[in-house]
Amino acid sequence: MALRGKKGLIGLDIGSSSIKVAELKETKKGYLLENFGMVPLPPEAIVDGALMNSPAIVEAIQSLIGERKIKTKDVAISVSGASVMIRKISLPVMTEEELDDQIQWEAEQYIPFNLSDVNLAYEVLNRGNDEGNMDLLLVAAKKDMINDYVAVITEAGLNPVIVDLDAFSVLNAYEINYQIMENEVLAIVNMGASIINMVITKGGKYLFSRDVTVGGNLYTEEIMKELSVSWEEAELLKLGGAATGETEAVMRQEVEAVIRRVSDQIASEIAKSLDFYQATAAEEQISKVWLAGGACGISGMAEAIQQKQNVPVEIMDPFRNLERNPKLFDPAYLEQVGARASVSIGLALRRVGDR
Repeated sequence: MALRGKKGLIGLDIGSSSIKVAELKETKKGYLLENFGMVPLPPEAIVDGALMNSPAIVEAIQSLIGERKIKTKDVAISVSGASVMIRKISLPVMTEEELDDQIQWEAEQYIPFNLSDVNLAYEVLNRGNDEGNMDLLLVAAKKDMINDYVAVITEAGLNPVIVDLDAFSVLNAYEINYQIMENEVLAIVNMGASIINMVITKGGKYLFSRDVTVGGNLYTEEIMKELSVSWEEAELLKLGGAATGETEAVMRQEVEAVIRRVSDQIASEIAKSLDFYQATAAEEQISKVWLAGGACGISGMAEAIQQKQNVPVEIMDPFRNLERNPKLFDPAYLEQVGARASVSIGLALRRVGDR
């Protein structure tokens, strides 16, 4: 991972259930955690990646920045979902100038959006293979979605300088915390409240990615429906909070049954995507699944995925290799929130001037 720019920024993860912010300083040993914090969002402030309650999001960002006493204004954000399209394509080997001239025409064949409605970016993965082709990663994101995110960040008094993808941000966080094995194929699964991002890599090189529009909110919705409780009560029960009243034991059993059922459903959705990849790349068998995101910590989720995939499953720690002052950051708190911090840590690795 090459950090071309020098000037630091903050990583701002605008998730559908909470906003996370992280700030890192590059040191001779690696990276120092300078700041991290998170704040919840009201239900349905963001739905399927669309900002439905911009004033609440602006207020949450301002509150978080103020609470953490962050002075840096430059921000990296990330997006995912139906308004984003990622394609790995092969083209005849050409110079960068030729590629710049042809990329729009090439993109029309692979991107199912009107190109005038998207921001287009590409990265060369392989400049030449045995067949005389080069591999490219093509990314398109709808301008109206990007503009909405830029608008709330600007209104919050910050300066958006980089827009990344959730899946790639989690991958960046993984790469600075764990050893990259050249021939090891890994699936990194970021389980958010409403979207699951999956990216498969080999030796740190991109192979495949997919977003699935399901996540931790499904638990809350099913608990609400089955137990006739409010969203807030369902969230508490989902996270292991105690039920109240004489029927506490019965309610807890019902909650656990819902959680098992939903975990199995979500694990099946993840398995479909990973199996699709395996079917198209028979020689590149996934050897391990790493989980990130708030939903991965729900009781039984990792076990359900491991049962479906029959490979080791582990929850990622994005703070693992970061220097941090225990007087500023309670180790128990970082352990508790670790899975939810991956996108913001990955974004905080970016620098002003990165492509």
